[in-house]
Amino acid sequence: MEENVYTSNKICLVQGEGYMQEEYIRENVIMQRTEEELDVELIKSIIKTKQDLQAANRNYEFAEGDLIDYYLYQIKANQSKLNYLLKKAKKNGLIIDMIKEIEIRKQQYNSDIEAG
Repeated sequence: MEENVYTSNKICLVQGEGYMQEEYIRENVIMQRTEEELDVELIKSIIKTKQDLQAANRNYEFAEGDLIDYYLYQIKANQSKLNYLLKKAKKNGLIIDMIKEIEIRKQQYNSDIEAG
């Protein structure tokens, strides 16, 4: 019986090491992103947050009962997130105009179609 416990611990330990290896690799990839890639990621986050805010506003209009509070919370949370992201973009010197936003939406749409 001790062998089974030891084997189980050893398997968990190996899996734990593999997990740590994956985490290290993932962090390493993140550190290798260029400044432009990080800016694009920030802009994509801003676009997604805007979309989430618009969806929460639309849903709030038709909400009843407890869902009113839920959508109010969603609206407030998305507004706060959007404010944070816009401050971060401004701090990084990004100017988010409609043309760049549309280009990124097109790229995102095309990559979603390709992914299936």
